[in-house]
Amino acid sequence: MISLEKLGYFLPQGYLFAEVSLQINRGDKIGLVGKNGAGKSTLLRLLTGQTTPSEGKIHFPKNCRYGFLSQDIKIETELSVFSYLEQSNDQFTQLKTRLEEINNELTLRTDYESESYLNLLNELSECNEAFQIHEGYHWEEKIMNTLEGLGFAKDHVHRPLNTFSGGWKMRAELARILVNDPDVLLLDEPTNHLDILSIAWLENYLQRFLGSVILISHDRLFLDNITKRTLEISMGKIIDYPFGYSRYKERRAEESERLEGAKKQQDKAIKQTEMLIEKFRAKQSKAAFAQSLIKKLDRTERIEIENDQYSGMRVRFPLSVQPGKWVLNMEGVGKTYERPLFRSVSITVGRGEKIALLGPNGIGKSSLLKVIMKAIDYEGSVAYGHNVGIGYFAQNQAEQLDPNQTIFEAVDQVAKGDIRLQIRSLLGTFLFSGEDIHKKVGILSGGERTRLALCQMLLSPSNFLILDEPTNHLDIPSKEILKNALVNYEGTFIIVSHDREFLSGLTNRIWDIENQGLTIHHFELDEYLRHKAPKVDHHSVQKNTESPSNAAPKTDQAGRERKNKLQKTERLIEETEGKLSELEKQLVETQYHESNYNALISEYHSLKNKLDQLMDQWETLV
Repeated sequence: MISLEKLGYFLPQGYLFAEVSLQINRGDKIGLVGKNGAGKSTLLRLLTGQTTPSEGKIHFPKNCRYGFLSQDIKIETELSVFSYLEQSNDQFTQLKTRLEEINNELTLRTDYESESYLNLLNELSECNEAFQIHEGYHWEEKIMNTLEGLGFAKDHVHRPLNTFSGGWKMRAELARILVNDPDVLLLDEPTNHLDILSIAWLENYLQRFLGSVILISHDRLFLDNITKRTLEISMGKIIDYPFGYSRYKERRAEESERLEGAKKQQDKAIKQTEMLIEKFRAKQSKAAFAQSLIKKLDRTERIEIENDQYSGMRVRFPLSVQPGKWVLNMEGVGKTYERPLFRSVSITVGRGEKIALLGPNGIGKSSLLKVIMKAIDYEGSVAYGHNVGIGYFAQNQAEQLDPNQTIFEAVDQVAKGDIRLQIRSLLGTFLFSGEDIHKKVGILSGGERTRLALCQMLLSPSNFLILDEPTNHLDIPSKEILKNALVNYEGTFIIVSHDREFLSGLTNRIWDIENQGLTIHHFELDEYLRHKAPKVDHHSVQKNTESPSNAAPKTDQAGRERKNKLQKTERLIEETEGKLSELEKQLVETQYHESNYNALISEYHSLKNKLDQLMDQWETLV
């Protein structure tokens, strides 16, 4: 159990958070949420010890091992991907090296009866036992299963790691963390750079993982399918919700509505008090009364509400003109770099089709979009239909913005006609308002640049959108707004995205690049994933909790004792689950700022920990 005791961290501009006290139990799966800059990544660095808290303490269990995936990974090694993982566990490496040394020495020794020879045999036995206990004999298999699950082809794992892109290095680092079975996983945007199949594999892995997980992600479905608890960093506090992301959002909206009502009442009361103070402070006979009102006002704890900057935001992609019945025709299209990506692709896209282009990274999705745009050389022919006007969002579209321009200038240069009169309103829709519009593009974050690039697209009416990873760097509310705009788009689009929540219900076709061809699926995304996603291997997940021996009990008495323990454990599990259910109902009805909320949360997590222990005990008995 990790315990945070009155933890605080401040910057020159003020506290990120203060007076934070909470505990993280074994098996907790936690989503860490909050606005950009709220302090999510900082909290993870505090938990790893990379950053020192300004105040308070963090208490770790003895010998607690953590794995931390940060967003800024720098790996420069000539080791192959496989060797990078193989040599990442010092204990395995030392045992393996010593086993090889002993075996080599034994082949040269002839003093079979000597004490030193017998000691060497004993050491060999001890090393073998330790290696087996830690699943050393499954080490290479475990590494390969994890690398394949995260999308590495078998013929790529022996390439030097420094020849891979940053995204693939991130995958290698994530694989290194997972194979070493830490007690706590701290993951900062782990789905960045993962394709849709690798995300499904990682999700399956984390669901089975027995340790604790603290997760920052902009993938709503990923959070919902993994987390059972949410920590929100907001206005200098960390608020603990015993729910996954979607339930947390519902609860948060309910609380915000209640707080807005309470704030209106409080503001009204404060205004009335201030009027009384102004009225009586100049009168000598009422001066004492005015002073008591001032003290009362100073003691009043003001209700603060974090404004939802996305509330009411609506975006629409304008349609230029209606095209003909078909918008794109490809005949015998192919593309080859060092190897063929796809060959003999022949297909016609009809007006109004909504297409998701899927497949692992490196399979040729972006290349196919560039071929459609006629931006690279290719085999075959590509033709556009009558009146087709294309809007193209490249994967590096945000990077192509001029860093020396202001936000306003970047939009003004592409605006044409009467819409130029609405530039400020349009920028406001994309959360660039007031003095923000005079910021230089070069100082914007990745998410801000992506929003700006999408804003530029809105100023170029089209009827055929080609979108390559438009959701990269967007937070969850921004993605919901973009999805709503695409749902209401009257034209045709082809989109590459690895966000399952974003794609769900958005498209009516799936294009899948496989075996150097293009397969068209008309079924839903979930069915596609069931068809394609690799299954997680048990060796690639932390050791299970089964008893080390599968042998049957030696006596009937032992069997009866085990059966009685099993029945007792099942009763305790049922009772604990019932108590948890009652507590959940109380928590739903209790506001986080009420005096008993923290006590209920503490009791909830204590029962949750007890339930986890009972489940472990039940698995062992079974």
